[in-house]
Amino acid sequence: MATFVLVHGGGHGGWCYGRLSPLLRTAGHTVLAPTLTGLGERKHLLRPGIDLDTHITDVVNMLEYEDLTDVILAGHSYGGMVITGVADRAAPRIGHLVFLDAAHPKNGESLADIAAPMMAMARNEMRVVDGVELVLWPDSQAVAHYGVTDAADFAWLKSKLTPHPWKCFTQKLLLTNETAVGRIPRTNICCTAGLQAPGYREEMQKAERFFEIDTGHDLMITRPRAVADMLLQVAQPV
Repeated sequence: MATFVLVHGGGHGGWCYGRLSPLLRTAGHTVLAPTLTGLGERKHLLRPGIDLDTHITDVVNMLEYEDLTDVILAGHSYGGMVITGVADRAAPRIGHLVFLDAAHPKNGESLADIAAPMMAMARNEMRVVDGVELVLWPDSQAVAHYGVTDAADFAWLKSKLTPHPWKCFTQKLLLTNETAVGRIPRTNICCTAGLQAPGYREEMQKAERFFEIDTGHDLMITRPRAVADMLLQVAQPV
């Protein structure tokens, strides 16, 4: 049986996998969905200085202290930045990387570099609280881009979201061995709307596995059964 570690995106927490995780566990797999520092139920830890490195360290430490190996490490959205950094620091513990409609950073890139239009919008809605620059507020325009259209789901989503430290999105990812990270098998699960840029679909199809799903960006909320079925295929040998 496989071990899945599911890393959430900006403004979310481990709670966002509440519909997906039980489906994987029912199939016999181990699932962990950590919440990154300063977000979700760990919002009380919000402080100046939280950045991308903080969140990479969150996951690396969990892998080490849970003594996990051959992990299927999945990241959604901003979580793609995090899992790429984790793969660089803890490669022997990672068996497979899964990008859930996620960022695919190269060495020296930040999320603000990769997703400039979205990040510019978020930056325009920034608020400073206790010395921390925060974006992706639950009442911001950015929430509409999560693609959750069901009214009940949207209300539930907004009740759980927390603002995200801006520094996480501007810090550039520094990889010590980008070649080694590139050797880890990967799967891309992409939402149809995000594949429209010229050449992007072809680039995503270069992974060991590629799946396309026609739903909003928060696919683990809107289509958990379909995403679970894709992840269960990942758990099988290629």
